[in-house]
Amino acid sequence: MPESQNTEWKQSWRDDYLKWIAGFANAEGGVLEIGRNDKGKVVGLPEAKKLLETIPNKVRDLLGIMVEVNLREEGGKTYLQIVTEPYPYPVSHKGSYHIRCGSTKQELKGAALDKFLLRKQGKHWDGVPVPGVTVKDLSSTALTMFRDLAKRSGRLDRAILRESAGGLIEKLHLADGAYLKRAATLLFLADPERVTTGAWVKIGFFRNNADLLYHDEIHGDLFSQVERTMDLLLTKYLKATIDYEGVQRMERFPVPETALREALLNAIAHKDYGSGTPIQISVYEKKLLIWNPGQLPSDWTVKNLLNKHSSRPFNPNIANAFFRAGLIESWGRGIERIIAECRSAGVPKPKLRYETEAKTVPKTVPKTVPKTVPKTVPKTVPKTVPKTVSKTSATVLSLIAKEPAITITELAERLGVSPRGIKWQIGKLKSEGRLRRIGPNRGGHWEVSD
Repeated sequence: MPESQNTEWKQSWRDDYLKWIAGFANAEGGVLEIGRNDKGKVVGLPEAKKLLETIPNKVRDLLGIMVEVNLREEGGKTYLQIVTEPYPYPVSHKGSYHIRCGSTKQELKGAALDKFLLRKQGKHWDGVPVPGVTVKDLSSTALTMFRDLAKRSGRLDRAILRESAGGLIEKLHLADGAYLKRAATLLFLADPERVTTGAWVKIGFFRNNADLLYHDEIHGDLFSQVERTMDLLLTKYLKATIDYEGVQRMERFPVPETALREALLNAIAHKDYGSGTPIQISVYEKKLLIWNPGQLPSDWTVKNLLNKHSSRPFNPNIANAFFRAGLIESWGRGIERIIAECRSAGVPKPKLRYETEAKTVPKTVPKTVPKTVPKTVPKTVPKTVPKTVSKTSATVLSLIAKEPAITITELAERLGVSPRGIKWQIGKLKSEGRLRRIGPNRGGHWEVSD
């Protein structure tokens, strides 16, 4: 059996290998065999009987844990088998913490050590209390947006939605005593970056990996980040194609809107906000890549990602708020939904890739675009294209106020975006109660609410 997550071979004993034992204890447990070479062949251990007594004592005295040490024989040669169980609390070696990751041992430092210690205490990064921030600091706009979303989703009792801001935060379990949890600051602060560095989204359009043509940054509370990012992707970065099914005009984006939104929500909800790095979305002529900093448990691989990703949210407090708002599903089948939507739209299945280090260009979904996507995309940004969702909404409302009978096609031409993007904007404005349609599609007009 080769070395793996749970096995390690050493030809002879050194006290430094106590770090490996601590690493097993801090992970899922494992077996350290002394007397095998790197190829797994037993080479013998002359001092095996002496070590059989001294190793358990050193482990007890320096690590504070108990291990099982067994004397084994193979091919007439002896070796030791040190069996370590996983421990529910952190195990240190002379003040430093180590963990088994794959087939290697890593010393934990900085943010990684913080997350490890929290996990051993049964806590998550987004559940840590934050001093210096109160309910009064939270954005009324973000709270109103959440109440509206939760009301439409029906996943939160109406009585809870009528609670004060403090009562709502308590009911969502986003407070720890007198303090707000980190999740509350990300979800409801107008500027969460005052508490958490890198809590934003970056979008760029690339001609190739080294040639960035234009880009945008999306800041603000997480609910606003979702809406603004979707708006920019649909109105500025993705070009819809036009087909006809009989006499009906059909517009198609290179990535199904539902799949794109699900991928974005997945990235925001499961991001490692302790990394200090923003989510990166790179758009090319024939692919769109989403990269978010995160960390998978040691037993996760890309192969079994579909089976395990949804059941263990990285940020359970943020995920719960997104669920109550109707943004994500309770069973967490986001990735399966993305694949199903791409399959239904005739788009190649997205590729999932886990990287241990961030790279300049992210490596996620989807791989290619459908055949109906135009061969080229605009290499420059139309001057009339707004840079944020608020500017887009304001421009649409301004044009409609001046010309109530204006059509969606005319709005799209004026703004230099696709009719599908205008429809998305109008749908959002109507749901917010800022716009309504009077009369039929032909012969009717728009009415802007005060």
